Amino acid sequence: MTRPRLLITRCLPEAVHERLRRDYDVVENASDASLDRVALAKSLREFDALMPTITDRFDVGLLGGRPLRTRIIANFGAGTEHIALDAARDAGIVVSNTPGALTEATAEVAVLLMSMVARRAGEGERLLRGGRWTGWAPTQLLGQDLRGKTLGLVGFGRIARETARRARALFDVRIAYHSRSRASKVDEEALAATYHETLAALLGTADIVSLHCPVGTATRHLLNRQAFEQMKPSAILVNTARGSVVDEAALADALSRGTIAGAGLDVYELEPAVNPALLSLENAVLLPHLGSATVQTRTAMGMQAADNLDAFFGGNPPPNRVA
Repeated sequence: MTRPRLLITRCLPEAVHERLRRDYDVVENASDASLDRVALAKSLREFDALMPTITDRFDVGLLGGRPLRTRIIANFGAGTEHIALDAARDAGIVVSNTPGALTEATAEVAVLLMSMVARRAGEGERLLRGGRWTGWAPTQLLGQDLRGKTLGLVGFGRIARETARRARALFDVRIAYHSRSRASKVDEEALAATYHETLAALLGTADIVSLHCPVGTATRHLLNRQAFEQMKPSAILVNTARGSVVDEAALADALSRGTIAGAGLDVYELEPAVNPALLSLENAVLLPHLGSATVQTRTAMGMQAADNLDAFFGGNPPPNRVA
């Protein structure tokens, strides 16, 4: 029997490639560079299945072409905003993702960012590496204690709740949240979480604001100039969700004027480009989208994507189908 032809658009952990090579006619992008639009259009015509990442944008124009050979897009990652899901449905293409596998790793980075900003760790490393550290001093780089502070979560999904669990264990923080719909009483009680009906109410209460909301038109620049003015001057912003949730120009202005104390970002609206105004700010900790970047997590994501492929080509619904 002919094996399904599969394109893996980026280099994944070797264990994932080894598994997929056993059951599929695999083509791998050895350069590990993002594929351009021409290459993505060609892939839809030449492969039965695609395993893309967030760097591969399948818009209406690409998915509206005919004829298309691709029957399933098994996305490597939880977010699917780079795939026009309605257009995929119209084209008869199944789309799946890899939720859950990256929950713990992303929550770790959220806690790392709030810690780094509070303790001014990025500033300290730059001071030392730049040869400007002259030795210990009683008032050098004084930061903030996080113990007992209020962690405000925008969104209350898996990653938000895991971030809350870890932050409570480390810093004994109080948990508050805002989301489109209120969580169950069980989920609230598990974290002693307080629900705020409006974002403004949450922002005015929180010492740390951690973003965990989905991407979309409703959340684009949700954190804007007005939102920053509603936050405490001592507040810290953390974003491990999606870059478009934050108005980066307004954030840079808020940080430079002291409207808020600091920010830790792992995602950017136009990544890999970063707003230049953020790069010069000492009170901004900037990471290169490390949320799920552990060997174990990225391997688990690949295996979950492989499970989706196996189910589909075995005649069963993919366990993580989104379209």
